[in-house]
Formats: sequence, structure tokens, C-alpha cells
Amino acid sequence: MKPNRLGHVAICVQDIDKAVEFYQNLGMEVAWHDKDWAYVKAGNDGLALLSPSYEQAGPHFGFVFSDRTEVDSAYDRLKSQGVYVTKIHEHRDGTASFYGKDPDGNWFEYLYEPASVAEPVTA
Repeated sequence: MKPNRLGHVAICVQDIDKAVEFYQNLGMEVAWHDKDWAYVKAGNDGLALLSPSYEQAGPHFGFVFSDRTEVDSAYDRLKSQGVYVTKIHEHRDGTASFYGKDPDGNWFEYLYEPASVAEPVTA
């Protein structure tokens, strides 16, 4: 079980639209834009922008996997080792993930990202 890459970092922002515009001006492409969170990408790497109303998780970093069975296996292994993990969440874009905490309380995400959602959305 090895992540393909460190795929994203998630930060808190006060205004999603303003933050998206700012990061677009830095050259990033919008992959997802919702009322409470957005995801911008620079190549294969992403930045998740979380509004104050976003409830799934706070600031975190995400490891990306291209094989769903690896995420499921990692979930079972980490849970059996006593690592705090949330339930696996099926996302509406075809991805699936769970969050966990390291020994210092930092949040991380294990994210299954099929090839079909790896490319940024073009307007």
C-alpha cells in the first residue's frame, strides 16, 4: 500500500469565490467549485479551499491512490492499528476517501481518484 503521490493540501478560506479567483490568477485550474469548498489544481497537484461552513474535515493533506482496493485495505489496516479514521465517504465525482489523524492530531486524507477525475474541468 503506497500512495501515488501527495495530491493536495486543504486550507481554510473565508470566501470561496474570492479564493478561487485568487488561485486562478496564480495559474491554477478549477477542478471543482461548490458553495462550501473548491478544488484547484496545478498539474496533478491540488489545493482544496474549505469555507467556514465545510463540515467534512478541516485543514489536512491528502494522499492519492489510483486503486480503490488499496484505500479500502489501508482503511482496514489503520483502523485495526488503532489509528483514528472516519468512515469511507463516496463522493459524487466518483472518488472515495476517508480522513485520519496522525499521532500529533494532524488530519490526513486517503483519496481514491480514478483516472476519469484526474484531469481538471475545462470551462
